[in-house]
Amino acid sequence: MNRPMRTRRQATLASLAAELGVSRTTVSNAYNRPDQLSPELRRRVLETARRLGYPGPDPVARSLRTRKAGAVGLLLTENLSYAFRDPAAVGVLEGLALACEDAGVGLHLVPASPGREDVAAVHRAGVDGFVVYSVPDDDPHLAAVLSRPVPTVIVDQPQVEGVDRVGPDDEAATVDLANHLVNLGHRQVGVLCMRLARDRNDGFAPLRRQHEAHYHVQRTRLAALAKTFEKAGVDWASVPVVERFEHSVDEGASAARQLLDAHPGVTALVCTSDILALGAIAEVRRRGLRVPADLTVTGFDGIAEATRAGLTTVHQPVLEKGRAAGKLLLSAGDRVSPKVITLPTELRIGTTSAPPRTAEERWFGP
Repeated sequence: MNRPMRTRRQATLASLAAELGVSRTTVSNAYNRPDQLSPELRRRVLETARRLGYPGPDPVARSLRTRKAGAVGLLLTENLSYAFRDPAAVGVLEGLALACEDAGVGLHLVPASPGREDVAAVHRAGVDGFVVYSVPDDDPHLAAVLSRPVPTVIVDQPQVEGVDRVGPDDEAATVDLANHLVNLGHRQVGVLCMRLARDRNDGFAPLRRQHEAHYHVQRTRLAALAKTFEKAGVDWASVPVVERFEHSVDEGASAARQLLDAHPGVTALVCTSDILALGAIAEVRRRGLRVPADLTVTGFDGIAEATRAGLTTVHQPVLEKGRAAGKLLLSAGDRVSPKVITLPTELRIGTTSAPPRTAEERWFGP
């Protein structure tokens, strides 16, 4: 006859305190407020806890008591893997994690795939505040975050009145890049941009879609390009803009293919991200053309891969962006008014931009 297995009853805070002959507050302080105990007493508490199998204070009970979860929520309306795949997102995530480490709090990822309307993950998240990373202004997850009575910091987009935000001056940075191309002599340009709205559009983006884009970073960069090139005499309505819903090198290549098939006379491809630009370069070379002798390509972000490729791009400090957002969120209780942190950018001229070839050079070769 089999006898039931006997297991030792798990020690509790009360039983550990009784074993040691101290108060339950003393045991709790050994874990949560070690500065309140002498090193010898804390060592004795922890050693006895290990011997008796006490796992430490229940974090759920502690959060109910203190009304603090001890974690920061990061909302990104992408699949979870995007945070570890996209170089700019990785930099922001690392910076935010560093800020959390410094403050001794955890980081809780709250992914929400594009087009998904279920916001339960936001309401279920046990966090003390949210960092929202680059979402459209009409995203339901953003509305769900803002409905919760916790601090919120937005990274990049959107701009929400009364909410803290961290990001670069996209307009000024894009104007610098556009002026570089104008000064080189480019007037026949094409643009590859990231998604403009939650609905999928893998094709040309008409003016109305550009003007009504729900991703204000892309809207701002396109508007800055339009303003600068129109000053140089270019009719922006004639400039082809190709949009891609997914953000990858392969999508950048396919976008460049679509644009160049329809507009082979462009002399420069202006990409609103380095990822798209790296794909564009691959497609240009696949066609047997040279960068920049036959076609100029520029990006935006300044990721490591772009630096290695010599890409002309706008560099922004993505790691510092995440760190600044974390610090801003964790200090929210000390402020009564919202704060906006504008990070510096730098136009880095690489080896992928040059003056356009003349019609004679294009016809007869170098």
